[in-house]
Amino acid sequence: MAAVTWKEILLLTGLVVCCYWNSLSCGFVFDDVSAILDNKDLRPSTPLQNLFLNDFWGTPMSEERSHKSYRPLTVLTFRLNYWFSELSAASYHFLNVGLHAVVCVLFLRVCRLFLDRTSSLVAALLFAVHPIHTEAVTGVVGRAELLSSIFLLAAFLAYTKSKGPDHSIVWTPIAATVILVAVATLCKEQGITVVGICCVYEVFVAQGVTIWLCLLSTIQYTYGFPCTVLRTLLKLIVLVISTLLLVIVRVQVIQSQLPVFTRFDNPAAVSSTPTRQLTFNYLLPVNAWLLLNPSELCCDWTMGTIPLVETLLDFRNLATLAFYSLLGVLTYHSLQHGHISAKAVIMALSLIVLPFIPASNLFFPVGFVVAERVLYVPSMGYCVLVAHGFRSLSSRGKLKKISWLLMGVLLTTHAVKTFSRNWDWESEYTLFTSAIKVNKNNAKLWNNVGHALENQHNYESALKYFLQATRVQPDDIGAHMNVGRTYKNLNRSREAEDSYLIAKSLMPQIIPGKKYATRVAPNHLNVYINLANLIRANESRLEEADQLYRQAISMRPDFKQAYISRGELLLKMNKPIEARDAYLRALELDHNNADLWYNLAIVNIEMKDPSEALRNFNRALELNPRHKLALFNSALLMQESGDSKFRPEANRRFLVYVEEEPDDANGYFNLGMLAMDANENEVAERWMRQAIRLQAGFRSALFNLALLYSQSHREIDALPVLDELLHHHPEHVKGLILKGDILMNHKKDTIGAKACFQRILHMDPTNVQGKHNLCVVYFEERDLPRAERCLQEALAMAPHEEYIRRHLNIVRGKIAAISAAGQPLAPAEDATVTGKTKKKEEEEEEGRPTSSGAGEGAGKEKNVRKSSPAESFDGRGTSQSKELEGSQPDKRTKTKSTKEIKDIEKKRAAALKRLEEIERILSGD
Repeated sequence: MAAVTWKEILLLTGLVVCCYWNSLSCGFVFDDVSAILDNKDLRPSTPLQNLFLNDFWGTPMSEERSHKSYRPLTVLTFRLNYWFSELSAASYHFLNVGLHAVVCVLFLRVCRLFLDRTSSLVAALLFAVHPIHTEAVTGVVGRAELLSSIFLLAAFLAYTKSKGPDHSIVWTPIAATVILVAVATLCKEQGITVVGICCVYEVFVAQGVTIWLCLLSTIQYTYGFPCTVLRTLLKLIVLVISTLLLVIVRVQVIQSQLPVFTRFDNPAAVSSTPTRQLTFNYLLPVNAWLLLNPSELCCDWTMGTIPLVETLLDFRNLATLAFYSLLGVLTYHSLQHGHISAKAVIMALSLIVLPFIPASNLFFPVGFVVAERVLYVPSMGYCVLVAHGFRSLSSRGKLKKISWLLMGVLLTTHAVKTFSRNWDWESEYTLFTSAIKVNKNNAKLWNNVGHALENQHNYESALKYFLQATRVQPDDIGAHMNVGRTYKNLNRSREAEDSYLIAKSLMPQIIPGKKYATRVAPNHLNVYINLANLIRANESRLEEADQLYRQAISMRPDFKQAYISRGELLLKMNKPIEARDAYLRALELDHNNADLWYNLAIVNIEMKDPSEALRNFNRALELNPRHKLALFNSALLMQESGDSKFRPEANRRFLVYVEEEPDDANGYFNLGMLAMDANENEVAERWMRQAIRLQAGFRSALFNLALLYSQSHREIDALPVLDELLHHHPEHVKGLILKGDILMNHKKDTIGAKACFQRILHMDPTNVQGKHNLCVVYFEERDLPRAERCLQEALAMAPHEEYIRRHLNIVRGKIAAISAAGQPLAPAEDATVTGKTKKKEEEEEEGRPTSSGAGEGAGKEKNVRKSSPAESFDGRGTSQSKELEGSQPDKRTKTKSTKEIKDIEKKRAAALKRLEEIERILSGD
């Protein structure tokens, strides 16, 4: 057995790199979205133990919707990728290419066991470039195949060393084999099939057993077995027992439940006899043909891609018969003889057949019809057969050159096809459009092209593909749901509702006493959620929407999303207690869902229970320390409490929030408000400036920055900020009042101040504050009759305001005194009397984050109730979802804390002091 040289390693690695370097420019497509982008198990915030509790897609194994694909070690490598580069697709593809190169080298090492040096290298080269591997290598989720294959080959190589020079058993390699089999199985389920390959090797290669030898041994050893046979049996018993233990553990992991698949995933699985058997057996030659002629590859072979074989008269049964005949002939030939050629063939057949059994549908249904990536290991056996045939041809002098020429052409065409096929995986649009060229009868492909266009916000084009999906498969519930969602995105609500109603009509009717979830894909129940989300936009149809949610819950009491969506609706219907009960029920189903704890906190806020809300926000953050909405709203709640002990933690949470959302001005604004609370004016100014840079015309940030300047005796700096505020928001009353005050008292610009107050009254003739300040301007201009009339009008508007009445009496007294002295009442041109405009405490209070009188004091609240996805993207290999359509921002009215009340009292005292100053001016000459 020749070793693998460095030159061969470099040759294989270089060939792999040449064929797959363009895969580095591909993104996350198809199943990658669910396994990588939507999988929370990749995030550092998720406990590492969750990888061993959840399936490949991040769904708890205990849940019915789980795919039951238990591959924690593969997910662990994804998590390492995320730790290294987060969601940079290039690093994931780079690792896949490297793993494929490792598999090629190990495969070459395995081939050396039963092929010569040249033939084994040919087999490894063909394996390296075979186009059938693009799905396993270029598709990121194909890493499960790559990792499983590495440990599968390693386990086999370890087992080959279990025989000592004296034919004794060497137990260390057997122990290593068992461990490596377990590791391979934790990467992908088919890893366990290496035990069968080891058994075939032990019996037919290591021991050289043939059919005739078996018959002879049966006769010869009727009354006993030699030591060699007993040692072989002992090794096989150890392997079988280890396998059974692994199977038992695997069954326990999936809790003795098979995943729920629908007829859309695998139509033959729900067909009757003999259609099911004929179709599943026909799929075997279909897979074999893909190995022989990988010219038309497709990422999805479900639904109507391969029509069912319904009768024995179907001509496709001839292909099945031919396949089994060829398989039988090869098996018989390899078992009849004991020479090296027969051993190569039997090992090739074991590599083809045994790893394919779990995906064959022959013993239990799987969630696909044909999947190219599951042919990764079986293709090894195919490559061995081709290399063996090449050796047979090249050994004949006349055919040697022809065989080398044919092999060169085969390797070249396969390499070119592989390189070209990689470009199809560049994006979801390119992948699915290439698939439609091969399979036009697969509604899922039409749906997925629509999804790709929808993600680009090209809804009109997406609608065409979704409608085509309904034509290809009229009973596809997911396709009608996609049509409805797209109509909604196009603001065509009537057509959207009609599409949802069609999808709803396709749902199976409830059969009393029969579990509903076993007859329909769980994601199809989302049609009730989506229809309810659509109609609840109409206030008059809220009860109808609630009825749909309750109908979904009655079909599946464990339908978590229905409780979440109903909780949102109940809040909208002003039923917070019922909303709380809905969320608590959802938490019973999923206690570790951070979004649910967040939603419950929002309900607590609606119920005026901020302490409980904060506790639930904290629970959400315990589960997901970087939950953006929980960070923001919990910090806001702490800020509103006015308790200085919360201020450092609120500041920390806002800082984490802006790390997560660096382009959201609201985070910086609230950091500025916290700094203002702490009288850290320079810090507050910096945060406010950052908020304004990110969001031009940010009302609250601009006004509070101006107010900060005013309170810091930097009134002149406040003027350009107020000008910017009024440029974007010319109706901002309090900005006009503050600007008028600064112009009057610091710029001595009565004309500009009067223009500000007149503008306020033009927008709101009943604004007492603006009216009073205008009266003061008239007094400043020595227009006493006009000031008197103005104050009379102000008093009529606010008859209970004593300061206006006092000012009116003062002006009247002044007029009387001037009249008695015989002086004119006309305004003097050179009046230099200074005065201050009235700014009530409500105006000064606007800068506070909990202002209610100002109407916008704390800036934009971000209490968007985040719910779990519900809009199903039926048509993907793995269910994918969209954000619920019904989620809308909720604005919370903030309450004033004790700290803020004290601040208001201080401002009231300051306002009274200003009143005294105004009265002194009015009383003077």
